[in-house]
Amino acid sequence: MEPINARSMLDAAAIASADRPPVERRRRLSPAALTVTNQKVGRAYSPIVIAGVVRVIDFAMLSAIGIALYFGYVAPLRGFSWEFLAAIFGVAATAVICFQAADIYQVQLFRGHLRQMTRMVSSWAFVFLLFVSASFIVKLGSEISRLWLTAFFVSGLAALVAGRLFLRSLVRDWARQGRLDRRTIIVGADQSGEQLVQALKTQDDSDIHVLGVFDDRNDDRAMETCAGSPKLGKVDDIVEFARRTRIDLVLFALPISAETRILDMLKKLWVLPVDIRLSAHTNKLRFRPRSYSYLGEVPTLDVFEAPITDWDLVMKWLFDHVVGFVILVLAVPVMGLVALAVKLDSPGPVLFRQKRFGFNNERIDVFKFRSMYHHQADPTASKVVTKNDPRVTRVGRFIRKTSLDELPQLFNVVFKSNLSLVGPRPHAVQGKLQSRLFDEAVDGYFARHRVKPGITGWAQINGWRGEVDTDEKIQKRVEFDLYYIENWSVLFDLYILLKTPIALMTKSENAY
Repeated sequence: MEPINARSMLDAAAIASADRPPVERRRRLSPAALTVTNQKVGRAYSPIVIAGVVRVIDFAMLSAIGIALYFGYVAPLRGFSWEFLAAIFGVAATAVICFQAADIYQVQLFRGHLRQMTRMVSSWAFVFLLFVSASFIVKLGSEISRLWLTAFFVSGLAALVAGRLFLRSLVRDWARQGRLDRRTIIVGADQSGEQLVQALKTQDDSDIHVLGVFDDRNDDRAMETCAGSPKLGKVDDIVEFARRTRIDLVLFALPISAETRILDMLKKLWVLPVDIRLSAHTNKLRFRPRSYSYLGEVPTLDVFEAPITDWDLVMKWLFDHVVGFVILVLAVPVMGLVALAVKLDSPGPVLFRQKRFGFNNERIDVFKFRSMYHHQADPTASKVVTKNDPRVTRVGRFIRKTSLDELPQLFNVVFKSNLSLVGPRPHAVQGKLQSRLFDEAVDGYFARHRVKPGITGWAQINGWRGEVDTDEKIQKRVEFDLYYIENWSVLFDLYILLKTPIALMTKSENAY
């Protein structure tokens, strides 16, 4: 089952929200929910990234040991040979492949001791038997130093064992901190919900941590606890709950036949940066096994997936910090001139700090060059800047038109990591369209915040920047931002970044 397209959900939400009542800005949570949100929770570590890093370390460590032994013993006696180095890299690569085949690159196994050690020793011994056999077949056995081969085997094995013992300690420490848990909430506090919670809790070596259940029903079908997990509130409370504590997975314990209820709930929850799945453990309707994704042995159907995760998140972080640092260094002279112009043009500080929405609606401080008179500054953006706005200084008009006022946000990217180079533009917390806040004007607006905001973005290079004075402008921004989130890649980021200077020169009619 393919994840639901965010654009279609945006359209459905817009239709369903006609004539809706005003929304409460911050919902009150139940005492049970507040108990969970008040717990200190660290950032999650990706098991996929951890396993990948361990593979790279294994390869580098074994290669380094083989090369060090070669240059320490073999090369002084026989001279340098590229064939030996090729053989060393071949042994290290084969070892990683065999470890993968033995299935020891799992975070759950890293926590253990005997099981992974047995598999690792067996695999390492198999690699050397394979190497010796290959050397005999191609008649190179007499050219290979037995002392070097023995030392490589023993030293490599010792290093692998020591590395796994250190990794075991590290992973167990991360597990105690909850960084390896998939913090999960269940939707549905009935019998099906209780069966699902029981199924998840009885699995060995599971990374699923069930925080509680949510249900809209107040009758006898809704239990106060499901297999020991408390009812935390109603479905409408989930968005607020997920913004106060880390949630990784929302799991529906509702039958597929409850299509209308599920769709109504998804219209509220799809704006969150979490995986959303539909449990299929009690459904009588069965699909092909490959249609499911599994939580241990519990079959589920994917509905929404959190964007930019695992290695994609690592690549975006590297892109932001490496490219951002280079741009910052190149921009320092320009920033110095702009700062001098702002200071000479009007009294007050050079930089302006404003509260804006960041990832998952967290409030972040964004830095800009001050473009308004200091005594008329508007940190909450309660009044939109319009054409010929008297609050804007002479220098301010120029730097806003050219977006030079955004350059200090490079500090947010490189040093604070709460902005990306490319992403949905962070709007001010009190940003409004006429008298309505942006999220009241456009349904699905907060889906923009499923990824980290950026200095520039897909909407901006397509001309949707500057003043927001019509429904179309904010609607188009959201549509372009959602397209970016669904189609993200490093090359897409690079394209937007390279296109930004051209867009600033040709599509700045709305920037005042």
